[in-house]
Amino acid sequence: MHKNNKHKKGYNFKELTQAHSALEPFVFVNDYNSNETIDFANPEAVKALNVALLKSFYNIDFWKFPDAHLCPPIPGRVEYIHHLNDLLKPYKLKDAIRVLDVGIGATCIYPLLGHSEYNWSFVGTDIDPKSLANAQMIIDKNGLSKVVKLRLQTEKALIFKGIIEPTDRFALSMCNPPFYRSEQEALEAAQRKMKGLGNASPIRNFSGTANELWFEGGEKAFLHNYLYKWQLIPNFAQK
Repeated sequence: MHKNNKHKKGYNFKELTQAHSALEPFVFVNDYNSNETIDFANPEAVKALNVALLKSFYNIDFWKFPDAHLCPPIPGRVEYIHHLNDLLKPYKLKDAIRVLDVGIGATCIYPLLGHSEYNWSFVGTDIDPKSLANAQMIIDKNGLSKVVKLRLQTEKALIFKGIIEPTDRFALSMCNPPFYRSEQEALEAAQRKMKGLGNASPIRNFSGTANELWFEGGEKAFLHNYLYKWQLIPNFAQK
């Protein structure tokens, strides 16, 4: 893990359960190594752990979203933030860092972490109005409305067009793209994951809606749009 990642030494469940008591029922001692842990195949336990991490390390007191949505693992998501910060260092930017988060989702996770760790401000986009409504609730309840703004992408086949305004300036654009080409491919991957965790159930421990998990043509097609179609936006490629 990155040297700045607060979770590189593992979890202190005593401290985490003090921060979020709902985690406590899920904690048990692993017979293999006598360490405290949770059942990572249990979606409720995973969600409780991540809520506890946000409360303990990032001053996020409210983080709720429907169970159908992807539950992002905090250590991995903040790892992304730290590496992006490393990419910015050589540029020695004097202006405040403003980030475009494509596909912010219902959890608003990257703005929460990016603002807490580096005081970045964000514009978050999504094609799902319900996801944006939930993200806005998280933003409002954590007092972040001045530093995180949301925009609805009304054209599912587009990413930047209709989102980026002529006066916008972003230091970074980031995204956690859909990985799969179809619901069936996502389900098969989930079954392999659950089998690896010792659970034959097809239920994903991380959940995830269609918009979060699959895209026509898969990750390759999504990234092609992400990397190249921005060049078609008037007055953007030239700036």
